[in-house]
Amino acid sequence: MAKLIELRGVTKNFGRLVAVNNLSFDMEEGEVLGLMGPNGSGKTTAFNLIMGDYRQDTGEIFFRGEEISKYPTYERVKRGIARTYQVPRPFHEMTVAENINVSTVASEVGTAIRTRGYGELGMGLAEGVGLSKHISRYPHELTMGDLRRLELAKLLAMKPKIGLLDEIFAGLTLKEIDEISDLIRKKKIEGSDFIIVSHDLRALAPLVDRVVVIQFGGVIAEGVYQEIVNNDKVKEAYFGY
Repeated sequence: MAKLIELRGVTKNFGRLVAVNNLSFDMEEGEVLGLMGPNGSGKTTAFNLIMGDYRQDTGEIFFRGEEISKYPTYERVKRGIARTYQVPRPFHEMTVAENINVSTVASEVGTAIRTRGYGELGMGLAEGVGLSKHISRYPHELTMGDLRRLELAKLLAMKPKIGLLDEIFAGLTLKEIDEISDLIRKKKIEGSDFIIVSHDLRALAPLVDRVVVIQFGGVIAEGVYQEIVNNDKVKEAYFGY
């Protein structure tokens, strides 16, 4: 299989803080990859670097064999990379339906999007993530769990080749986690790939084909889920023993 995403020796410093330290990992097409690590290990920074929100100090980032570091974020999105945010970023002046619609076409903003109505795609995605009853509500009327659902719907509306999911299960009930997990599995069958950052090991276990664990910005372990949770370095990183 061809490598979909590859990071080679990527480093990112913020002053004296080394957020990502010579980070190298890859994923193949058809995979769901789990990205694990304790708080502050560099997981979200890695997502920011892949998306172009930050520029790495050293190293290379490849997408489908192409080095993409020269591209701004919108070019990476056009090539098929999208993400959710750990702290949701909805368009606060737009309804749930409008938030989803605006994500379908980056060139259509504002009035053009508002005149589209709910639309089949928007309604289908809203239903798929459990937001069909909230389609006309505004973000400030939603719970944190529903805001995370909206993040996922916005990502799926862009029809990315790869979705970077940052703590997508945080704040959800067990039933809601199962519903979102089912949707992710369905989208994988349809051809979408995902890297999932999550502290919820129960949610991660049935979804991922492989796991990469990072600490202090570098990889300390990788393999299938069961190998990872029994790895001594991982236990020490998470539990201190």
